[in-house]
Amino acid sequence: MPQPAASAAASSQTLAAQRLHFVGIGGSGMSGLAKLAKQRGAIVTGSDRATPEGGDSPAVAALRANGIDVLFQQTAESVPEACDTLVISAAIPPDHAEVVEARRRGVEVVKYAQMLGRLMASPQTTGVAIAGTHGKSTTTSILCHALLQSDLDPSFILGAHCEQIGGGSRAGNNGTLIAEACEYDRSFHNYRPTHATILNVEADHLDLYSSIDEIFESFATFARLIDPEGSLLIHHESPHRLSITAGLDAAVETLGFASQADWRIKVDGDQVTLHEHGKQVCAWTQPLPGDHFAYNAAAAAVTANRLGAPWDKIGPAITGFRGLDRRMQTVGSRGDILVLDDYGHHPTEIDTTLRALRQHHQPERLICVFQPHQHSRTRHLMEQFAVSFSAADIVIVPEIYFVRDSEKERQAVTAGALVDRLRKQGVIAMHLHPFEAIVEQLEVLTKPGDLVVTMGAGDVWKIGRAFLDTAD
Repeated sequence: MPQPAASAAASSQTLAAQRLHFVGIGGSGMSGLAKLAKQRGAIVTGSDRATPEGGDSPAVAALRANGIDVLFQQTAESVPEACDTLVISAAIPPDHAEVVEARRRGVEVVKYAQMLGRLMASPQTTGVAIAGTHGKSTTTSILCHALLQSDLDPSFILGAHCEQIGGGSRAGNNGTLIAEACEYDRSFHNYRPTHATILNVEADHLDLYSSIDEIFESFATFARLIDPEGSLLIHHESPHRLSITAGLDAAVETLGFASQADWRIKVDGDQVTLHEHGKQVCAWTQPLPGDHFAYNAAAAAVTANRLGAPWDKIGPAITGFRGLDRRMQTVGSRGDILVLDDYGHHPTEIDTTLRALRQHHQPERLICVFQPHQHSRTRHLMEQFAVSFSAADIVIVPEIYFVRDSEKERQAVTAGALVDRLRKQGVIAMHLHPFEAIVEQLEVLTKPGDLVVTMGAGDVWKIGRAFLDTAD
């Protein structure tokens, strides 16, 4: 359940000198949160698994550089003798040794999203939350880049790595805290933003939500948590926009391609203009292809301006944006064969990304290696997946990436079932396993002028890199 606003604010005010121990501190979100908590005056320690190679990961090395002690053991003894709150990542189960020990000792245990919500609720903080089924990491990265290019100094936590803005987190000094707001596990119900954006709302995480109507209600609950003196920017073309925003005290504006939107996006080739109630306020050249990227950039632009960035800084910042890891990322070339990697794992993401890549690169053939993410998602959205690959010439499907689901769910659907559906749609598709077999198939299959894109939220990126490595 979301923490009451008064309780959240009280918790944030007493963070100074609190002793916090982070379990799974090496994760991108957790490490950023730990650094922010330390900046707010907390005494921070943490634990994580050792890397396979031994030694510190880049995230752990950065934590140590910030004066945060990290243990590479996760036992009951890892919980400090003096500990006020145990902060756990979403991957930590209830029977984890440190969680069990904390509860035995009466130590408060909170999830990542709950602690982030406490930081956001501080009276000295302007919280900014970027929500939506797709585009959160891209939008948040562009927003943070535009603010930094405008000589503002925000704090932020991303769900991805963006080298251009220093990685996935930053402890800034201007009082602004920006974070992605994920609907999974209803974690965004813990946030207390001053400004929020809802990019889009679609069916996903149907292992936790019973229907699309329940998902819309979850976003409506999130919207009601926005500060009444704040604002919400929402997708104009969303079919449930009015039900999500009904009764809000916060100012609501819409963003979209329709002329009726408060903020209208116009795309002409790689040139994009943004219009406020019919008046052009900003323009930029697309650094990455696709109308979906133009939309995400526009959402970032509007939010950046609300936070004090001038339009004459925002446009050039977007033009100069170099992207983030696993979002239409160019991995390299093997002769005249281009290899890209993308995080897309939802049917809408797949469809829009493949169409954008085909239009922009105009390859001889577009070969997609798609790794389904979660058996439950694959089963629930099977028919949508089946029609989302029309822009690809060939689709190769490895095993489904197993995460979060039960063994029963694992047995309920196979990668072969998706391949069968794709073939019925007239798509050339094949199921191959293991990854080495896919690399060997690419070596035989590809020709000059082809574009190979690996897609999925799992470890499918390894295939593209292995394909490039075998060319040496």
